[in-house]
Amino acid sequence: MSGKQKKQKSEAPEALEPEQILQAALELAQEQNDWYDLSIAELAERCGTTVNEIRHHYPDTNAIADAWFERALESMLALEAEQVNKLPTKARLEYIIWRWFEALAPYHHVTAQMLGSKLHTPHIHHWVPMAFDLSRLVQLWRDSAGLHASGRRRQIEEIVLTGIFLTTLQAWCRDDSDEQAKAHAQLLELLSKADKSAGFWFAKQAKD
Repeated sequence: MSGKQKKQKSEAPEALEPEQILQAALELAQEQNDWYDLSIAELAERCGTTVNEIRHHYPDTNAIADAWFERALESMLALEAEQVNKLPTKARLEYIIWRWFEALAPYHHVTAQMLGSKLHTPHIHHWVPMAFDLSRLVQLWRDSAGLHASGRRRQIEEIVLTGIFLTTLQAWCRDDSDEQAKAHAQLLELLSKADKSAGFWFAKQAKD
């Protein structure tokens, strides 16, 4: 092998794990306070790799955003079932979904920009996948909280929880208070209202 070939081989970028790329993208976007115009070329430079290497893991910035939300979902579901099951249903619902928000909190503004980018009119092709992701999130939230009704009661639960989540998410994106305390308070208020107006689906499934 020639000296030139050895040099080229030694200078080849090391393979990166997807998590490393994701973390670098979050940090870069936070520094620039601009997710919308995040450059894959700048991200590759930050990671000490190539655009092509980034592409093999994440075809575009939307795929990076999806990975970030998937990480939050993992955090939401990584809980001790025995401890959670001791809580009343309303408390379980609050605890579980707020874990999702807490996982996203370190990059609060970047996350809000991700959601804004997905909902941007020219990005309408993102809307259908988002609807499926929302449905999956609500189902996992509901199941983790021990709500296993069927039929019409299940439909009511899904509608109520979807509305609570979307209202809280909108508040959370706009909330600059410490630890998004205002959005958290709104979540608690919405769950309390749901418990009072449709208490049969909270009360019958409470385990306290």
